[in-house]
Amino acid sequence: MALELRLQLKLTQQLIMTPQLQMAIKLLQLSRLELMDTIRAELEENPALEEVPEGTPAEQLGEQTDTSAGDSAETKEVTKEVTIEEKLREDIDWSNYLDEYNTPGRVHYESEERDTPKFEAFIAQKESLNGHMLWQFLMTKPNREEEKIASLLIGNLNKDGYLQASTEEIAYTSGSPTEKVEEILALIQSFDPIGVAARDLRECLLIQADHLGLADTIITDIIKNHLSELEKKNYKVICKTLKKSMDEVVSAINVIKIMEPKPGRQFSDETPQYINPDIYVYKIENEFVIMLNDDGMPKLRVNSFYKNSISRGKKVSGEAQDYIQEKMRSAAWLIKSIHQRQKTIYRVMESILRHQQEFFDKGIVHLKPMVLRDVAQDIGMHESTISRVTTNKYAFTPQGIFELKYFFNSSIRRMHGGAIASASVQEKIRQIISGENPQKPYSDDKIAQILKNEEIHIARRTVAKYREILKILPSNKRKQI
Repeated sequence: MALELRLQLKLTQQLIMTPQLQMAIKLLQLSRLELMDTIRAELEENPALEEVPEGTPAEQLGEQTDTSAGDSAETKEVTKEVTIEEKLREDIDWSNYLDEYNTPGRVHYESEERDTPKFEAFIAQKESLNGHMLWQFLMTKPNREEEKIASLLIGNLNKDGYLQASTEEIAYTSGSPTEKVEEILALIQSFDPIGVAARDLRECLLIQADHLGLADTIITDIIKNHLSELEKKNYKVICKTLKKSMDEVVSAINVIKIMEPKPGRQFSDETPQYINPDIYVYKIENEFVIMLNDDGMPKLRVNSFYKNSISRGKKVSGEAQDYIQEKMRSAAWLIKSIHQRQKTIYRVMESILRHQQEFFDKGIVHLKPMVLRDVAQDIGMHESTISRVTTNKYAFTPQGIFELKYFFNSSIRRMHGGAIASASVQEKIRQIISGENPQKPYSDDKIAQILKNEEIHIARRTVAKYREILKILPSNKRKQI
């Protein structure tokens, strides 16, 4: 079989994602914060893109996406230079004016040479656990060896205040005897917050009990020997082992409950992340109104200087003209993609509102089963587009703030026909547990039986799975005495 080279022309059709489509898809799946970061980055990199100042009339925003070269009819309004031609009046009594308005008042002179701190030098910063511990230890006036050991001990505390290194490791690193490290550790454990620098939960609770003057009591006995039974709320075993009455054990456990298992929690530098909804749903006069959240979202337009440079045929070099056209095209694509993103989110929320009318009126229990295909067919889009729109997007509703993904959930068949959403079943389980007797909490089997009486047939393991999703403890740990 001979090998040969040939030239062949072949005409084929294939789908290619244009840069504009790629940008639209990218913006569609971004969260609100990520979108604003992307816009800020583009404003810094693209000179043809600018932010519209606040107070700009709405009719001037229509020019923001017009990047065509045939805009020669646009004219610039010529403004006259403002001149001051007013003459001073000669009949003004200047002596009375100066006497009335130029009377000396209280005058305070401050020397510039005074060494005062500048306001910009003040920085608000929350005190850290390490800084708080070092400050307390330095108040004891330690020597260099003690200060080195304490720095290693405090540096090995985690965010909860527990010591992550053994005394042998600290002794090896510092070159000091283990007895000295134990002595410094005992001193640090007496500092505020009480229970800090403990090596485990048992030691942390014992330090707090000793600080409260409860050493060698039933409380310390429970902490030393019965933490596992305390976790399981197996109080009868504790009573039998310690030979104490139930009242004594319960009183001791109530004291243990008020102790702090994570002493370093109050010095945590983690700031809460608040959800800023992308869309609002209000109920006004028995009708729901959808509003997009544009607060903080910069309004964009194409820079008029670069726009006029191209449209009016000014002499621009070839490379500069290509650069300007590319940046103007990128700016226009970004603006159109943002508008398309907002429009798509609005349409998806409209479709969700039509499908979940009872949820917005009555609450989570009335949430209906719904999948992405239902909304995709309703608004004429692909399921992948709906998936991108509903990812990391939040809606403020009369029932609270929910991620758009929340409205899409699987269905559970009822015993006599019909279906119910899995989220509604979870809400029913939460309501059943919240209304139970704390001394006799419902088991998963009992909850499944209660749901069966409401024509919702699910297995015990499904109840356990939903309970774990709701972060609710099992019945043996919910039991109270």
